[in-house]
Amino acid sequence: MAQTANQQEIEGLVKQVYANVASEPHAGYHFEVGRGLADNLGYSAELLDRVPKEAVDSFAGVGYHLDFADLKPGETVLDLGSGSGMDSFVAARLVKADGKIVGIDITPEQLDNANRLRGDSFDNVEFRHARIDDLPFVDSSFDVAISNGVINLVADKQKAFDQISRVLRKGGRMAISDIVTEKQLTTDIVCDATLWASCIGGAAQQTDYLTMIEGAGMEVVETRDNSQYHFLSESAREASGEFGVKSFSLLAVKT
Repeated sequence: MAQTANQQEIEGLVKQVYANVASEPHAGYHFEVGRGLADNLGYSAELLDRVPKEAVDSFAGVGYHLDFADLKPGETVLDLGSGSGMDSFVAARLVKADGKIVGIDITPEQLDNANRLRGDSFDNVEFRHARIDDLPFVDSSFDVAISNGVINLVADKQKAFDQISRVLRKGGRMAISDIVTEKQLTTDIVCDATLWASCIGGAAQQTDYLTMIEGAGMEVVETRDNSQYHFLSESAREASGEFGVKSFSLLAVKT
Protein backbone atom coordinates (compact mmCIF):
# COMPACT_ATOMS: atom_id res chain seq x y z
CA MET A 1 0.00 0.00 0.00
CA ALA A 2 1.31 3.44 -0.89
CA GLN A 3 2.44 5.65 1.94
CA THR A 4 -0.12 8.25 2.96
CA ALA A 5 -0.42 11.01 5.52
CA ASN A 6 -1.15 10.00 9.09
CA GLN A 7 -4.82 8.99 9.10
CA GLN A 8 -5.54 10.43 12.53
CA GLU A 9 -4.01 13.74 11.45
CA ILE A 10 -6.05 13.68 8.23
CA GLU A 11 -9.32 13.06 10.00
CA GLY A 12 -8.64 15.76 12.57
CA LEU A 13 -7.81 18.30 9.89
CA VAL A 14 -10.81 17.32 7.75
CA LYS A 15 -13.12 17.81 10.75
CA GLN A 16 -11.56 21.20 11.46
CA VAL A 17 -11.85 22.42 7.88
CA TYR A 18 -15.50 21.44 7.59
CA ALA A 19 -16.30 22.72 11.08
CA ASN A 20 -15.00 26.06 9.80
CA VAL A 21 -17.14 25.76 6.66
CA ALA A 22 -20.18 25.19 8.89
CA SER A 23 -19.51 28.25 11.06
CA GLU A 24 -17.77 30.57 8.57
CA PRO A 25 -18.85 29.62 5.05
CA HIS A 26 -17.60 32.90 3.59
CA ALA A 27 -14.02 32.53 4.84
CA GLY A 28 -11.33 31.66 2.28
CA TYR A 29 -10.78 27.96 1.44
CA HIS A 30 -9.00 25.94 -1.24
CA PHE A 31 -12.46 25.39 -2.73
CA GLU A 32 -15.57 27.42 -3.49
CA VAL A 33 -18.52 27.35 -1.08
CA GLY A 34 -22.14 28.46 -1.30
CA ARG A 35 -25.01 29.32 -3.62
CA GLY A 36 -22.87 30.48 -6.52
CA LEU A 37 -21.08 27.13 -6.54
CA ALA A 38 -24.36 25.20 -6.46
CA ASP A 39 -25.75 27.32 -9.31
CA ASN A 40 -22.64 26.78 -11.44
CA LEU A 41 -22.65 23.02 -10.86
CA GLY A 42 -26.19 22.66 -12.16
CA TYR A 43 -28.61 22.71 -9.22
CA SER A 44 -31.96 24.21 -10.17
CA ALA A 45 -32.82 27.55 -8.62
CA GLU A 46 -36.34 26.29 -7.95
CA LEU A 47 -35.06 23.48 -5.73
CA LEU A 48 -32.42 25.60 -3.98
CA ASP A 49 -35.07 28.16 -3.13
CA ARG A 50 -37.02 25.43 -1.31
CA VAL A 51 -34.26 24.44 1.13
CA PRO A 52 -32.76 26.37 4.09
CA LYS A 53 -30.53 29.22 2.91
CA GLU A 54 -27.87 28.48 5.55
CA ALA A 55 -27.50 24.94 4.23
CA VAL A 56 -26.90 26.33 0.76
CA ASP A 57 -24.43 28.89 2.14
CA SER A 58 -22.34 26.05 3.60
CA PHE A 59 -22.52 23.83 0.51
CA ALA A 60 -19.04 22.62 -0.45
CA GLY A 61 -19.79 19.95 -3.04
CA VAL A 62 -17.82 19.32 -6.21
CA GLY A 63 -20.48 18.35 -8.74
CA TYR A 64 -24.10 17.69 -9.57
CA HIS A 65 -25.46 14.15 -9.83
CA LEU A 66 -29.11 14.28 -8.81
CA ASP A 67 -30.05 13.90 -12.46
CA PHE A 68 -28.18 10.58 -12.39
CA ALA A 69 -29.89 9.64 -9.10
CA ASP A 70 -33.34 10.21 -10.66
CA LEU A 71 -34.97 10.23 -7.22
CA LYS A 72 -38.58 9.14 -7.12
CA PRO A 73 -41.35 9.75 -4.57
CA GLY A 74 -41.23 7.21 -1.74
CA GLU A 75 -37.57 6.21 -2.13
CA THR A 76 -35.14 5.86 0.77
CA VAL A 77 -31.87 7.73 0.25
CA LEU A 78 -28.52 7.70 2.09
CA ASP A 79 -26.50 10.93 1.84
CA LEU A 80 -22.85 10.10 2.54
CA GLY A 81 -21.04 13.07 4.08
CA SER A 82 -24.14 15.22 4.30
CA GLY A 83 -22.47 18.34 5.73
CA SER A 84 -24.96 21.06 6.59
CA GLY A 85 -27.60 19.16 4.69
CA MET A 86 -28.18 20.88 1.35
CA ASP A 87 -28.20 17.72 -0.76
CA SER A 88 -30.33 15.93 1.85
CA PHE A 89 -32.90 18.73 1.85
CA VAL A 90 -32.98 18.88 -1.95
CA ALA A 91 -33.39 15.09 -2.08
CA ALA A 92 -36.20 15.29 0.46
CA ARG A 93 -38.13 17.58 -1.87
CA LEU A 94 -37.72 15.03 -4.66
CA VAL A 95 -38.75 11.89 -2.73
CA LYS A 96 -41.63 13.83 -1.11
CA ALA A 97 -43.30 13.03 2.20
CA ASP A 98 -43.43 9.28 1.64
CA GLY A 99 -39.68 9.10 1.06
CA LYS A 100 -36.87 9.08 3.61
CA ILE A 101 -33.43 10.71 3.68
CA VAL A 102 -30.66 9.71 6.09
CA GLY A 103 -27.59 11.95 6.08
CA ILE A 104 -24.38 10.87 7.78
CA ASP A 105 -21.30 12.91 8.67
CA ILE A 106 -18.37 12.84 11.11
CA THR A 107 -18.16 16.58 11.81
CA PRO A 108 -20.23 17.55 14.89
CA GLU A 109 -20.58 21.18 13.82
CA GLN A 110 -21.99 20.18 10.43
CA LEU A 111 -24.43 17.76 12.07
CA ASP A 112 -25.53 20.41 14.57
CA ASN A 113 -26.19 22.83 11.70
CA ALA A 114 -28.08 20.26 9.67
CA ASN A 115 -30.28 19.19 12.57
CA ARG A 116 -31.03 22.81 13.47
CA LEU A 117 -31.92 23.67 9.88
CA ARG A 118 -34.09 20.57 9.52
CA GLY A 119 -36.50 22.03 12.06
CA ASP A 120 -40.11 21.05 11.57
CA SER A 121 -40.07 21.41 7.80
CA PHE A 122 -38.24 18.19 6.92
CA ASP A 123 -39.84 15.37 8.89
CA ASN A 124 -38.54 12.82 6.40
CA VAL A 125 -34.86 13.76 6.96
CA GLU A 126 -32.59 12.35 9.66
CA PHE A 127 -28.94 13.19 10.35
CA ARG A 128 -26.58 10.79 12.14
CA HIS A 129 -22.93 10.65 13.15
CA ALA A 130 -21.43 7.76 11.17
CA ARG A 131 -18.47 6.81 8.99
CA ILE A 132 -18.77 5.87 5.32
CA ASP A 133 -16.37 2.96 5.81
CA ASP A 134 -18.42 1.57 8.74
CA LEU A 135 -22.09 2.20 8.00
CA PRO A 136 -24.45 1.40 10.91
CA PHE A 137 -27.27 0.08 8.74
CA VAL A 138 -28.52 -3.39 7.90
CA ASP A 139 -28.05 -4.87 4.44
CA SER A 140 -30.29 -3.60 1.64
CA SER A 141 -31.57 -0.61 3.62
CA PHE A 142 -31.58 2.01 0.85
CA ASP A 143 -32.81 2.54 -2.69
CA VAL A 144 -30.21 5.20 -3.49
CA ALA A 145 -26.89 6.45 -2.12
CA ILE A 146 -25.63 9.95 -2.92
CA SER A 147 -22.40 11.71 -2.00
CA ASN A 148 -20.72 14.96 -3.00
CA GLY A 149 -16.97 15.41 -2.77
CA VAL A 150 -16.50 13.19 0.27
CA ILE A 151 -15.27 9.70 -0.65
CA ASN A 152 -11.88 11.14 -1.64
CA LEU A 153 -11.47 11.97 2.06
CA VAL A 154 -11.85 8.30 3.05
CA ALA A 155 -8.52 6.45 3.36
CA ASP A 156 -9.86 2.96 2.54
CA LYS A 157 -12.08 3.66 -0.45
CA GLN A 158 -12.61 -0.01 -1.28
CA LYS A 159 -14.06 -0.55 2.18
CA ALA A 160 -16.28 2.49 1.70
CA PHE A 161 -17.64 1.21 -1.61
CA ASP A 162 -18.12 -2.26 -0.11
CA GLN A 163 -20.19 -0.70 2.66
CA ILE A 164 -22.25 1.39 0.26
CA SER A 165 -22.98 -1.66 -1.88
CA ARG A 166 -23.94 -3.67 1.19
CA VAL A 167 -26.62 -1.21 2.33
CA LEU A 168 -28.09 -0.74 -1.16
CA ARG A 169 -30.85 -3.06 -2.28
CA LYS A 170 -30.26 -5.09 -5.44
CA GLY A 171 -30.75 -2.73 -8.35
CA GLY A 172 -30.17 0.23 -6.05
CA ARG A 173 -28.36 3.26 -7.41
CA MET A 174 -25.25 5.13 -6.31
CA ALA A 175 -25.04 8.65 -7.75
CA ILE A 176 -22.01 10.61 -6.58
CA SER A 177 -19.62 13.42 -7.41
CA ASP A 178 -16.02 13.29 -6.29
CA ILE A 179 -12.45 14.37 -6.95
CA VAL A 180 -10.22 11.98 -8.92
CA THR A 181 -6.95 12.23 -10.82
CA GLU A 182 -5.79 11.31 -14.30
CA LYS A 183 -2.22 10.63 -13.12
CA GLN A 184 -0.89 8.99 -9.97
CA LEU A 185 -0.21 11.55 -7.23
CA THR A 186 3.31 11.82 -5.86
CA THR A 187 4.15 10.75 -2.31
CA ASP A 188 4.66 14.31 -1.09
CA ILE A 189 1.08 15.20 -2.09
CA VAL A 190 -0.43 11.99 -0.72
CA CYS A 191 1.40 12.57 2.57
CA ASP A 192 0.21 16.19 2.91
CA ALA A 193 -2.74 16.22 5.33
CA THR A 194 -3.65 19.77 4.29
CA LEU A 195 -4.09 18.68 0.67
CA TRP A 196 -6.17 15.71 1.88
CA ALA A 197 -8.52 18.09 3.66
CA SER A 198 -8.69 20.14 0.46
CA CYS A 199 -10.00 17.09 -1.49
CA ILE A 200 -6.71 16.57 -3.38
CA GLY A 201 -4.32 14.42 -1.34
CA GLY A 202 -6.77 11.54 -1.06
CA ALA A 203 -7.98 11.59 -4.65
CA ALA A 204 -7.66 8.23 -6.39
CA GLN A 205 -6.75 7.74 -10.01
CA GLN A 206 -10.01 7.59 -11.96
CA THR A 207 -9.37 4.13 -13.40
CA ASP A 208 -8.64 2.74 -9.92
CA TYR A 209 -11.71 4.49 -8.51
CA LEU A 210 -14.00 2.86 -11.06
CA THR A 211 -12.34 -0.52 -10.52
CA MET A 212 -13.05 -0.30 -6.79
CA ILE A 213 -16.73 0.40 -7.46
CA GLU A 214 -16.97 -2.60 -9.76
CA GLY A 215 -15.14 -4.68 -7.16
CA ALA A 216 -17.85 -3.79 -4.63
CA GLY A 217 -20.52 -5.35 -6.83
CA MET A 218 -21.79 -2.26 -8.61
CA GLU A 219 -21.84 -1.58 -12.34
CA VAL A 220 -20.77 1.88 -13.45
CA VAL A 221 -23.43 3.03 -15.92
CA GLU A 222 -22.42 6.60 -16.72
CA THR A 223 -19.73 9.15 -15.88
CA ARG A 224 -19.38 12.86 -16.53
CA ASP A 225 -16.57 15.36 -15.94
CA ASN A 226 -17.58 18.54 -14.11
CA SER A 227 -15.58 21.21 -15.91
CA GLN A 228 -17.47 23.92 -13.99
CA TYR A 229 -15.65 22.98 -10.77
CA HIS A 230 -12.38 24.77 -10.01
CA PHE A 231 -10.00 24.87 -7.06
CA LEU A 232 -9.24 28.35 -5.74
CA SER A 233 -5.83 28.27 -4.04
CA GLU A 234 -2.59 28.31 -5.97
CA SER A 235 -1.33 25.03 -4.48
CA ALA A 236 -4.58 23.27 -5.31
CA ARG A 237 -4.60 24.63 -8.87
CA GLU A 238 -0.98 23.53 -9.38
CA ALA A 239 -1.79 19.97 -8.31
CA SER A 240 -4.86 20.01 -10.51
CA GLY A 241 -2.86 21.07 -13.55
CA GLU A 242 0.04 18.69 -13.04
CA PHE A 243 -1.87 15.52 -12.16
CA GLY A 244 -5.23 16.09 -13.81
CA VAL A 245 -7.07 16.46 -10.52
CA LYS A 246 -10.71 16.99 -11.45
CA SER A 247 -14.31 16.63 -10.41
CA PHE A 248 -16.51 13.99 -11.99
CA SER A 249 -19.93 12.49 -11.36
CA LEU A 250 -21.11 8.95 -11.90
CA LEU A 251 -24.05 6.60 -11.70
CA ALA A 252 -23.57 2.98 -10.62
CA VAL A 253 -26.14 0.25 -10.05
CA LYS A 254 -25.84 -2.63 -7.59
CA THR A 255 -25.90 -5.90 -9.52
